[in-house]
Amino acid sequence: MTTPDPVTERIKALTDWRGDTLHRVRGLIREALPGVQESVKWAKATSPGVPVWEHAGIICTGESYARAVKLTFPRGASLPDPAGLFNASLDGNARRAIDLTEGATLDEAAFRDLIRAAAAANEQAQAARKKPRRT
Repeated sequence: MTTPDPVTERIKALTDWRGDTLHRVRGLIREALPGVQESVKWAKATSPGVPVWEHAGIICTGESYARAVKLTFPRGASLPDPAGLFNASLDGNARRAIDLTEGATLDEAAFRDLIRAAAAANEQAQAARKKPRRT
């Protein structure tokens, strides 16, 4: 018997449009970055947790709210976004988010590009942390 995948279980628990949206977004993330690491983080008694996609660090999280699915990119402010996908958390110095409401469309090609850019930014940051500092 296999252990249930926590991301699949979290998405299945959302039995409305939010579950459908997270399922679709998950597929796009996997297309853009085969082998992406998935987990559910920050689960506690009052919250079932948040799906998280990682490659050399967090690429994005997928939070569900009553009126939106929020995809938060911790390094979003430094990512190219020529299609203007980011529509939330625009005032911060680091993160940016995409709020998807019921019936919203998503430019799938631009989203896959954004996922790849986030993974590349994580790799660059990780490499920079590993370089010895010159004194």
